[in-house]
Amino acid sequence: MQYPLPEKIGDPDLFVGRAPEFQLLNPWLANIPKRAAKSRAILARRKSGKTCLVQRIFNRLWSENGPVTPFYFGFDENKVWFPDLAVKYYRTFATQYLSFVERDAKLACKLLTVEQIREYAQAKPHPLLLEDLDSLRHDQERGFHNSMWDTACSAPHRFATYLDLRWLVILDEFQYITQYVYRDEACQEALDDTLAGSYHHLSESKYAPMLVTGSYPSWLLDILSKYLEAGRIQPMDLSPYLSTDAGLEAVYRYAQHLGVEITNETALQINELCFADPFFISCVIESDYPGKTLTTAAGVIAVVTHEISYRKSQMSKTWNEYLQRTFARVNDRYAKSLLLFLNKFPERYWTPKELKAELNLTELTETEIQKRLVAMTEADVMERGIADIDFRSLQDGTLHLIIRNRFEKEINQLVPDLPHEFERKLAELEKDNRSLRGRLNHWSGMMAEYQLALALRSRKRFTLSEFCQGVRDTTVLTMTQVQQRVLLQREDGKVLELDLVAHSSCGRVVLVEVKKTQVKTALTLVADFWEKVQVYQHQHPEARILPAFLSLGGFTEEALTSCEEHGIGWATQIEHY
Repeated sequence: MQYPLPEKIGDPDLFVGRAPEFQLLNPWLANIPKRAAKSRAILARRKSGKTCLVQRIFNRLWSENGPVTPFYFGFDENKVWFPDLAVKYYRTFATQYLSFVERDAKLACKLLTVEQIREYAQAKPHPLLLEDLDSLRHDQERGFHNSMWDTACSAPHRFATYLDLRWLVILDEFQYITQYVYRDEACQEALDDTLAGSYHHLSESKYAPMLVTGSYPSWLLDILSKYLEAGRIQPMDLSPYLSTDAGLEAVYRYAQHLGVEITNETALQINELCFADPFFISCVIESDYPGKTLTTAAGVIAVVTHEISYRKSQMSKTWNEYLQRTFARVNDRYAKSLLLFLNKFPERYWTPKELKAELNLTELTETEIQKRLVAMTEADVMERGIADIDFRSLQDGTLHLIIRNRFEKEINQLVPDLPHEFERKLAELEKDNRSLRGRLNHWSGMMAEYQLALALRSRKRFTLSEFCQGVRDTTVLTMTQVQQRVLLQREDGKVLELDLVAHSSCGRVVLVEVKKTQVKTALTLVADFWEKVQVYQHQHPEARILPAFLSLGGFTEEALTSCEEHGIGWATQIEHY
């Protein structure tokens, strides 16, 4: 797969999980060529992975080079002059289109100038591009800015219908189109929020359906309802949390990518305390907490507490944006009391009447309480039930911690003891699963490479025979470097990959092949691994090689015989964590 659009996540390997979301989106994407896909909206708070998800969709469609051409445009939270937005939008569309047609991955992120697009359109020739560029120029000269925007925003639909192609129009952070676009070049006179209505008919296109995202769900839903009419775009909620297994994989990947030392036990603990939230996990792994250590439970608790409690941490600043929007609308003690109380009962809906009695809000009428609850819902720190009078907190464990830490002392004169709570949570984790070892064994099928790499790194002095059977060299090893997915190139140019390469201070090198499926490893796979060992030995003649094969599904008799003949250590589970 290629990545012509640089993904916000950075290294593409850090994209983890999202199987449930793709299970919903894949059939929808498959319906676009059939003109049967209805426009959709992805709703979630900031740092939930929306942008990463839609950028991955763009790159996948681009790489597949199939019948659907992807177009991605992100609306910025910055002031922009109306005609500048129109030109930038069209340049982005044309550049990505030409990148897709010419199969030039580097072109997608270059953003061609109008002159460069014109040169291409004249050389091919491409009459649609030339007509649009002429239209944009003439309209800009005459000050017809609305016409410029119409040309830009309708381009994917017009190209798709004229050429009988299919487009996917991805508009990231769509809500900002209603707030940061200005009529004058000095950006003093803002456009009204009706600009979103430009997509009123385009959102119904079956040639170029839309996939829009928004970090403020209530705001975006209000825009969609007001200007695109109900039913034109189907909303889809995106949870910031991954499944437990995907979250654990995220811990391993972030730690490996950033070179942060963890253990298999603390990987599980980080995932638990971070609610399998990849953003929270990344905050903990990247934390600047003084004396940070993530190799002990106490160290994990200290860092997680810091990320929740320190006002300048990434997590705190992210949630502060939402809280500031809330209290800019309802800046009083009652709003904080309501928010704090509802976060203590995240599963239950409450009515204004019940809250008035429970919190003894004698100075407020039920109508006044309702107004505050509605304002907090519109600020996306609360949600409403089916009935208009039902309210509850967001189902967001991170927000619950932030709110308690910020407001408990102010409202109830209590200071939450987060470290003690985290200790209890980890104790329950170990108790519920009988032992961390048992839980780690459960996940080894998906993360055996990570777990084995950490086990090798964390043990100071050991022999390979402690991990494998059939090991001939029982020298005590002290690892100085453990690498994963090391590439080798044979003399004929073919590229081979070693799952683990571990260097010992004595000059020995442990080469490990890992098979995670439950199918028994056959002779051919052992032969393939032995070829890698020989290639590595040829390229590093000074190294003393200790080969090992971990197969969670076991080995056939022929495969085990081959391991014994070649001196390859073998194992069917990780003996040490």
